[in-house]
Amino acid sequence: MTDTTLKTFNQRLCTFLDASPTPFHAVKSMKARLDTEGYIGLDEGSSWTGLASGRYYVTRNDSSLIAFVLPDVDLADVGFKLMGAHTDSPCLHVKPQPEKLTQGLCQLGVEVYGGALLNPWFDRDLSMAGRVSYVDTNHVLKHDLVNFEKAIAMIPSLAIHLDREANKNRTVNSQQHLPPILMHGDDDKVFNFRTLLKQQLLSESPECGVADVLDYEISLYDTQGAAITGLNSDFISSARLDNLLSCFVGLEALLASDDQQPSLLICSDHEEVGSLSTSGAQGPFLESVLLRLCDGHENYHRMIQNSLLISVDNAHAIHPNYADKHDAEHGPKLNAGPVIKTNANQRYATNSETSAYFRQLCARVDVPVQDFVVRSDMGCGSTIGPITAGGIGVKTLDVGLPSYAMHSIREHAGSRDAHMLCQVMTQFYNDSI
Repeated sequence: MTDTTLKTFNQRLCTFLDASPTPFHAVKSMKARLDTEGYIGLDEGSSWTGLASGRYYVTRNDSSLIAFVLPDVDLADVGFKLMGAHTDSPCLHVKPQPEKLTQGLCQLGVEVYGGALLNPWFDRDLSMAGRVSYVDTNHVLKHDLVNFEKAIAMIPSLAIHLDREANKNRTVNSQQHLPPILMHGDDDKVFNFRTLLKQQLLSESPECGVADVLDYEISLYDTQGAAITGLNSDFISSARLDNLLSCFVGLEALLASDDQQPSLLICSDHEEVGSLSTSGAQGPFLESVLLRLCDGHENYHRMIQNSLLISVDNAHAIHPNYADKHDAEHGPKLNAGPVIKTNANQRYATNSETSAYFRQLCARVDVPVQDFVVRSDMGCGSTIGPITAGGIGVKTLDVGLPSYAMHSIREHAGSRDAHMLCQVMTQFYNDSI
């Protein structure tokens, strides 16, 4: 790997991260890349009978995506190489009736999505993005994406002079302390958030003909862009590394593969809230697509047993200031390669068979591999790995890239790890298991 190759890879990664403030925008970015590479978009509501060999993708809810390579082989005999990631990240969602007018300031009611680390959201330059549903001037119901891009909101901290114990025991009440400030308000008239969205839609797409905004799924995000950081450019810092980092690696690996093996990338929404939705990993999206690609249930079940899923999500790197939070023998380091995640209580889906295969895969492309096991006296998070393995019965392992500050508004990872994992996943897609 040359410095130029790594730099170009990370430039594309940063561009993708900045263009993807919500799962809707992440899927839009991935679709654009797939279209450029000649993938054909499919409609779930249309017939797939007689689907020819080729490269395809399909989306659900505009927030989950499956892209796959379908070569001219017997799927039941060969099986699929599957990689799974998720498009969502913890954040603040705007409530349906969000308008607040307090002390002459316009604020928004928000609720916390997922297990967000809340303190870092204070004193950041925030913007908003998401999906808007509206009727146009012809009374047709439509849906479109918006992104304010510029800093339009903030959540100021309470000054330490008014809370002398702030550095010892300040807690965040998500109902009282998180409503962001947008602007000065008119004491005689509460502003209308849907009107703001209508104005933004018209500014981004003047031809949309929006008449009235009916509903929306809008979240706040930090306007500070992704960056390569550190004195020697050792790190990448950005919002939403968990888990857009994996989505990007999966897409790059799929596009770099030789198309000789049945290969599939699934990027699901709603992982941070349990995955139980039509577009989440605990929903039927993946199973539905795989069933439609097989001729009958017998061939489907044969195909599943000949397939392997690698679930890719971030792993906790050992933090130099909090090293005691790790099992000393299982503390992954940044820029030391991908991490195999193991848990005896099945919070991760890795077993000895699947982890051994991944170690062999890494060795074949000369990429180091690390291990993560949570401390025995601490609880363990989970991923889409056990959910998918338990749902469709596919052999699965959980891996990830080491990172700091998981679920913060700004996370950190090694600037070389993503490229290393991409090499491994490209080899996976090219491999005949």
